[in-house]
Amino acid sequence: MSSELAALADAVDIDAAARDLISGLGERPWGQVGPSVYETARLVSLAPWLAGHAERVAFLLRSQRADGGWGPPDGYALVPTLSATEALLAVVRAGGSGAAPAAAAAGGLRALTGWLPAADLLVPDTPGVDVIVPSLVGAINDHLADTDATAAPALASWRGVRLDLPAGLTDERLVRVRHALAAGRELPAKLLHFLEALGPGARRAAGIRPVLPGTVGASPAATVAWLGGPPAAGDPAGAHLENVARGGPVPCPLPITVFEQAWVVSELTRAGVRFVAPAAILESLTAALGPVGTPTGPGLPADADTTAVALYALGTLGRPADPRGLWTYETADGFCTWPGEDGFSVTTNAHVLDAFGHHVRSTRAAPRYVATVERLTAVLREHQQPDGQWRDRWHASPYYATASCVRALQDHGRGTSAAGAVAKAVDWVLDTQRPDGSWGRWDGTVEETAYALHTLLAAHPDPRIDAAVRRGHAYLRSAVGRRPDPPLWYGKELYHPAAVVRAAVIAAFRLARHRQDRATAEGGAIMPIPPQRAGKP
Repeated sequence: MSSELAALADAVDIDAAARDLISGLGERPWGQVGPSVYETARLVSLAPWLAGHAERVAFLLRSQRADGGWGPPDGYALVPTLSATEALLAVVRAGGSGAAPAAAAAGGLRALTGWLPAADLLVPDTPGVDVIVPSLVGAINDHLADTDATAAPALASWRGVRLDLPAGLTDERLVRVRHALAAGRELPAKLLHFLEALGPGARRAAGIRPVLPGTVGASPAATVAWLGGPPAAGDPAGAHLENVARGGPVPCPLPITVFEQAWVVSELTRAGVRFVAPAAILESLTAALGPVGTPTGPGLPADADTTAVALYALGTLGRPADPRGLWTYETADGFCTWPGEDGFSVTTNAHVLDAFGHHVRSTRAAPRYVATVERLTAVLREHQQPDGQWRDRWHASPYYATASCVRALQDHGRGTSAAGAVAKAVDWVLDTQRPDGSWGRWDGTVEETAYALHTLLAAHPDPRIDAAVRRGHAYLRSAVGRRPDPPLWYGKELYHPAAVVRAAVIAAFRLARHRQDRATAEGGAIMPIPPQRAGKP
């Protein structure tokens, strides 16, 4: 976590932290995303010619877990472990980097054979998993069949071993898409993000072209796969890769320009944080909106989730735009993230409710807009879990999904069912607070604690909520900037959008401070606020 947030733990200088965050968006316009094991490993395997190769290999070696795997707990480790293991086998096969890659690859193989094809391995529904996993399993099996790859002593016992696919997963879609690519057929835009999984046929594939700033599919790995080898001087895709990869490890997805700007602005404005949005952000969000909305960033297709949050952000900044384009994504079940989505996202529907709800509240909306708000209220209520939480396919933590749904229902929901759903969610959050005051799926985290506080602070005060907020706020003050931020957002693997998370934490501090100020004005206090430093407002 950044030094700006660490300062919050001492002075709760919320407005200053927000200004620093907004300023950072302009300084790094393509987005602030943590390094990706999966994506870095793909560059190790596919682009050893790219500057920073040795640093990427070193990153894989130092980020390996004690059990031989890579990445987060549970089935979320499968994709990064497959990717890192395949990449290190490729390094060994190329005859470089000494004994360490072979030993690490052997550790990865031990972890993988313990997981595959175990029937109890739950493979998360991360994007592209049904093409990525078969592609990597096939590549690893090819390495293990090659004498050069298994000549190292650490790998000798693995010669001829074959990995199985996880139970319930086949290579059917991968084969189908590879055939379509070989036949010259146009691929759906969303598949460009996974182009590296499609094999040699991805190289300079017909109908695929990089978009500014030189990316294919908002992915360094997809861009490398399209290039297929060292680029010519002045090639935009090559120049973009050099910029992204010069330090070694690479992030994914990138760019995430619109997603990052929209989420940061929405979190801050919703919490009442004071800041001035630069004209560049307003222009960026406005320009990104097309007839069917906006993508997360260049190289990706438009989606309802990013579109809805961008519309809400613009509305809160006094630049309202009509949300009618979101009806493109309406289905019998609610709203899809994009047409043909395999699954259902409650957070997409919560954000669409925000967009329509803000529009209805701010204008004389036609009946269809009001009906959409009423329908989405019912949709969210129907997808609430029996214990009060919500779960989603774009974030590993139920605290993010629950906060998204609670805030949408609290601000824009219609009828008594909305209030009942909020109350049930608050009870679940109260019941799952950890002894140290934090919240989290696997361990207590700053990010998830911020979302839990968003949920509680959306509700009316009562002694039980106030006590939980006090403990959660104390945890934030002690942990922010001092504990690592785990990746929790769904991409090819879980990833960490640093600026987006930072905005959520700043918003949590602001909301807690507002509750404190209100309690003080009413003659009480729910939490201690540290003294402000001299010279701060």
